[in-house]
Order: sequence, then structure tokens, then C-alpha cells
Amino acid sequence: MSKLIVGAAFALGIIASPAAVAAEKTITLAVGNMYCADCPHIVKKSLERLQGVAKVTVSYKDKSAIVTYDDDKVDVKRLTTATTDAGYPSAPKSQTP
Repeated sequence: MSKLIVGAAFALGIIASPAAVAAEKTITLAVGNMYCADCPHIVKKSLERLQGVAKVTVSYKDKSAIVTYDDDKVDVKRLTTATTDAGYPSAPKSQTP
């Protein structure tokens, strides 16, 4: 019986652990300086290089990037810094939990 209780407590600890629960978020960034067909590719690659970024969709037409990321591994400041360092300053437009 005590092995069952210990096992259940251990399992609950693993499930409740912050590392075990990924905090995936999606954010839309307004991206500046996109003036040519290569720009979205450069913006996308600058974001995909960051650990914790799961998906990136860049729109030349909307001058935006939609980024799905794990906020335990990367934050919004690092996302905007990555695009800015690549020559495309960005700022958050919207974010979903």
C-alpha cells in the first residue's frame, strides 16, 4: 500500500512540475523594414534559430510574423531582438496564452 502511495505522489510531482508542463504561446509581431521578397525568409530564419520557437509564419503583405513558442525557453524580448538584429525591428501586436 505504501508503495502505491509513494508512486502516486511521485507521479503527481512529475505532472505538476513546471518543466513537465510546456507553456506554449503564440504572438503576432509587427515587423518593420520588409521591402522585398527575401525579407520574410530572413525574418523567419532569425526566429527559427531560437531555442523554444516551435513555428513561424511571416507575412510580407501584413508586415507581420506569427510565432508559436515555449515561454519557458524564450521570451518576447528575445524574439524581437532576433528580428531587430537581422535588420527587421519588431514589436508585439497580439499574444495568446
